[in-house]
Amino acid sequence: MSSLLRLTLVFLFLFVSCNSPKYLERMNEETDYYIVPKPKKLIPANGAFLLNQPVTFNFPDELRQEAEFLRKYLYEDFGETPDEKSDGSLVLLQVNEKMGAESYILESTPESLSIEGGSPQAVFYALQSLRQIILKQNGDRLIPAGRIEDQPRFTYRGMHLDVGRHFFNTEEVKQYLDILALHKINTFHWHLTEDQGWRIEIKKYPELTKTGGFRNGTIVGHFPGTSNDNERYGGFYTQEDVKEIVTYAAKRHIRIIPEIEMPGHSQAAIAAYPFLSCFPEEKTTVPEGMMSSSSKEQQENGRIKIVQESWGVYSDVYCAGKEETFEFLENVLDEVMELFPSEYIHIGGDECPKDNWKRCPECQKRMTQLNLENEHELQSYFIQRMEKYINSKGKKIIGWDEILEGGLAPNATVMSWRGEAGGIEAAEQSHEVIMSPTGYCYFDYYQAENSEKEPLAIGGYLPVEKVYSYHPQPEELTQSQQQNILGPQANLWTEYIDNFDKLQYMLLPRLAAISEVGWTNRDDRKWLDFQKRLSALRKVYDRQNYRYATHVFEQPEAH
Repeated sequence: MSSLLRLTLVFLFLFVSCNSPKYLERMNEETDYYIVPKPKKLIPANGAFLLNQPVTFNFPDELRQEAEFLRKYLYEDFGETPDEKSDGSLVLLQVNEKMGAESYILESTPESLSIEGGSPQAVFYALQSLRQIILKQNGDRLIPAGRIEDQPRFTYRGMHLDVGRHFFNTEEVKQYLDILALHKINTFHWHLTEDQGWRIEIKKYPELTKTGGFRNGTIVGHFPGTSNDNERYGGFYTQEDVKEIVTYAAKRHIRIIPEIEMPGHSQAAIAAYPFLSCFPEEKTTVPEGMMSSSSKEQQENGRIKIVQESWGVYSDVYCAGKEETFEFLENVLDEVMELFPSEYIHIGGDECPKDNWKRCPECQKRMTQLNLENEHELQSYFIQRMEKYINSKGKKIIGWDEILEGGLAPNATVMSWRGEAGGIEAAEQSHEVIMSPTGYCYFDYYQAENSEKEPLAIGGYLPVEKVYSYHPQPEELTQSQQQNILGPQANLWTEYIDNFDKLQYMLLPRLAAISEVGWTNRDDRKWLDFQKRLSALRKVYDRQNYRYATHVFEQPEAH
């Protein structure tokens, strides 16, 4: 067989059936084509493909995984898969490398269903759209006839999860990844270290998880709390857990960007290795005296540093004057970079008070040696030094927009969270930017204006409609500068999210809104249209038993 003919056969994806005549002339309705995020082009047609016939799966090895996902989704969403017979309706998977890597075409007729994608990833995205348009009617499963031509607007479509404040186990992280995949999110930003917990095993430094992975108590209620629950809390991911999760994500075409926070938000690491602090002999404090009884006892018996038990921002950060600090972080990052294939490593850089650096002899000596004018420049030195090391390993850094202070590291990507100003400044300097402003992208905010009826949240009000209204390319930028915006990311910080049910509630359906912001062209996005199409995702949420904010559907806001 010629290679051209073989490629032609490989690039077919047909799902041929012996439809019963009652579906051939079916008059399809607008609701049959509801998909989130909205496809680039959709052409409806009459009729439907009947998904109740025996089938024969035939596909190249490169799409074996996607064929298995098709079977999996049909079983998970409907409790059954088509009978497979050698003489059944044919299922062939199609890849066309001339198309964009994330582009696909899905076409359904009463006789066949075909999907053509520019890569296995694109075929996978077509399956997510397919899940939303499969209908159940009189016991039959139907795919309405029509043609979808689709591709995303932005190459970066991210979702974050903080596991430092509250820990979510391996199976929960996998389910989180499944939810991201449904929404065509291609990047998972995994926030692994915090003042309140260090969550990743580093074999060279076992105390990071043995000591830093657990706290002796947690404040009750809003910061600074009404009391301390005095309950030991924590957990961490072994390196085998991490490998398992990275593999799981890759099968769903999601890259994981790990975040190892520095130089601030580092009290858990300092509790494990006090030499990392400017002042190892100074006790850790908990605001308003809300320290657990166990930690008080430990400090009385000589264990000065503890894992933080309250939320907020703290001055006990990595010492920028000690060479031991950089040796530690380089060793940590060596193990992290070995675990994550992502080209990016997120190093935080946010909310680092300079109080300790101002009174630390080692930090002041460093500033004098380097002729630095202030502590902001010392942080810039810190970030640039870590960037140089990470670049030497073939990786690039991402940092929160505070890394602009004192001078931006040469090759850094900026994640703009304190509004858009940092992102605009970085884009003007020709740096890559990920837009993640609090006013549109922080899913730890309340979803309803009347917060009394909502689960406890950090504060603020971020309804789905506002998330949906976001435009990640600021008009202040020139058209050329706007190309430096890689895409949007939403963040889920977990100070007040202590279980997976609540996590899902805070995530959904706001994730659907940010997914469409990242996928669909701005001119094609209309709020009322999105509200209607969201009903298709709701059906998948219900079939998967996801928890979500139902009031978004029950009380639509008509504007």
